[in-house]
Order: sequence, then C-alpha cells, then structure tokens
Amino acid sequence: MCASRWIKVTWLLHLFCSATSSPLSMHTPAPPHHSQIFPPFLTTKPTPSGPPPSLGIPSVGGDAEDSAERPRCPLTLSPSSLVVRFGDPVKVNCSSPMKGFSLLGWEVSLVAPMPTMESFLMWSVENMTEWSISPMCYAVSNLEGSCHLNLPVLVYKPPDSVSLSFLNHTGPLLERRRYTLRCTVRNVAPAGNLLVTFYRSQTQLARRHSNVTEKTPVTEVFTLDITARREDDGANYWCEAEVQLPRTGTQTRVAVASETVATTVHFGPQLLCPAKLQVKMGESLHCEVRGNPEPSVIWLKDGRLVIAPMHSTRAHAGKYTVLAKGLFGQRNVTVEVEVLTNRGTTRMCQRHFLLAALLALNLL
Repeated sequence: MCASRWIKVTWLLHLFCSATSSPLSMHTPAPPHHSQIFPPFLTTKPTPSGPPPSLGIPSVGGDAEDSAERPRCPLTLSPSSLVVRFGDPVKVNCSSPMKGFSLLGWEVSLVAPMPTMESFLMWSVENMTEWSISPMCYAVSNLEGSCHLNLPVLVYKPPDSVSLSFLNHTGPLLERRRYTLRCTVRNVAPAGNLLVTFYRSQTQLARRHSNVTEKTPVTEVFTLDITARREDDGANYWCEAEVQLPRTGTQTRVAVASETVATTVHFGPQLLCPAKLQVKMGESLHCEVRGNPEPSVIWLKDGRLVIAPMHSTRAHAGKYTVLAKGLFGQRNVTVEVEVLTNRGTTRMCQRHFLLAALLALNLL
C-alpha cells in the first residue's frame, strides 16, 4: 500500500515540476521495481540531479551560510501532542501557513490519509489500537525541499482492578509484629507512568513507582512492610494506582483504588491504676484495663481472691493486688485503697475553703 502511495506522490511531483519548468523530465525512465521508490524526506540514495532534499535541519559540518538561510519547518500540529486511552478515537490536524509546499501528508502505521496539495490534512482514526505509535506529518516543496514534524503520542489504559492483601497472613495482627502489605495492579499501561500509594485510613504511608518500561498492559505487584500497633486496631488499609499523564486541558485524573482491608490488632494487657486509690463511700473499686481481646481481671486482698465491691464501705479499705491476664501474658499492680466518708469529705472541703480565705486575706 505504501509503495503504491508513493508512486502516486512521485507522479504528482513530476506533473508539478513540468508545469513550473523544473529540471525534472517527464521522459525520465521509471524505476525498475516499486521497492526502489522512497519518500523524499526519507531517501538516502543519491539522485543524478544532486543531494537529497533537506529536512530543514542543518547538517553537522555543513555550510554555515546555507544553514542560516534554510527556513524552519513551518508545519503545525493541533494538538501538538496526544494523550489517548486505548480504543478511543483520535483526530489531529497538520497544517502549513506558508505557500510553496506542493504536497502535505502523514506517515503513520495506523490508517494514514492520502496526501494532499491543500494547506492542511487531518489524520483521524475511530479507535486507537496500537500501544506504540510514531505519527509524522511531512511537507514536500519543489523549491524549499522537504520537512517533517513528529507527533508525540502516549497511549494509556487504566487498571482492570486493584486489590490489597496481607502477604502470607490472614486473621488478626499481633502488636509489634511485622507484616507485608501487597498491592496488585492488573493490566495497566504504560507501567512506567504508574504510581501506587498505600494508605492506613486517610493517612498516606508510602508511594511506589514502577520500573517496567513495557508500553503494553502488564500486571504489577507492590509491597510495603508495616509494624502492627495497638493504636491501629480497627484501622482500614487500602492502596491506589494512578496512571500519571501529562496535564492537558481536558485530561482527568486516571486512578483506581482497592477495597479497604479492616484490621484487628491484638495487644495487652495494660493496667492503669494509681498506687493510692481514693474512693467515696458507696462507690465501686475500679482500675482501667486495656487489651484486645479484653483481659480478665481479678482482685486479691491479703492473698485471697475477692470481688471488687460495687458499693464501698470503710471495711473495704486496705491493700489490694490487681491482676490482669491477656494474650501477651499478665500484669499486676498493688493498690492501696482509701474509702472517704461523706463527713470526712465535708471536713476536707471546709478546710480547703478556710485555707483559701486566709490566703486571700494575706494578699490584701
């Protein structure tokens, strides 16, 4: 198809050159085989009339004056670069504001349009079906030579799915143990633009980039080591995979999040009891105990098992040993309990009031 296209291009050039008294002759013998016909800006074979046309790029070691006089390629692409999702339609216009170009065309592997002698030419496809593509718009001039302009293209595909799990572990986590989170991103492209972020609830934990250079879809696995803490009991872990794309006017963020993984952290026991515990008469004896699962608590007085009273009396004063048993062993503390009567409390309040009054008088 490409060879037959360039046969048409060559005959168009012959007709144009004959009409403008070009040194090219209509009686020039045809090439012996189609494979010998090359686009004017791609050929590396010398011609009898001189060197191949210039691309508008100065050659290394060439004549400085010729390079300075040679005009820059005036082609314009709209848009100038392309970010397209695989399977979406594509439409790019190539135009030249300058006159003097006898031919305008596209060199592209996916549905290239026929060259034209107009000042613009649109390349469009209904579905982008190639992962790696390098379109190029070119212009051919009898007087100025030839030039071309490449179109940068990034073809992407969001992940089919993103999932998070613990590596080689199921069930509750144990405090101070290390675990590995695994985020699996399936069928994403290009992997080199992939960014994965790990979260605990709304706290960002870490980010991971891919080192894969494949442009076709791949499945990537990212890991993160964590240490279980009691503060994280009940936290939700999740990860997000984002295909980072160049920002354009209409481009939206391409990101897929995993489902959350709720965690349970086993810890304890922990006893929060003062060395001296004052309770009012009628109140219950209580020490704060923390742990998951909830620890069992027993009270000992004088070495004997007792039930912590719900309504304290003066008879409940004394030293106690509070023992808590949990998943990580047991903890115990010794507590001296003092039971305050209402009368004693009233006298104490009166004493505090008198001291405050005397202090106020001294300050006057």
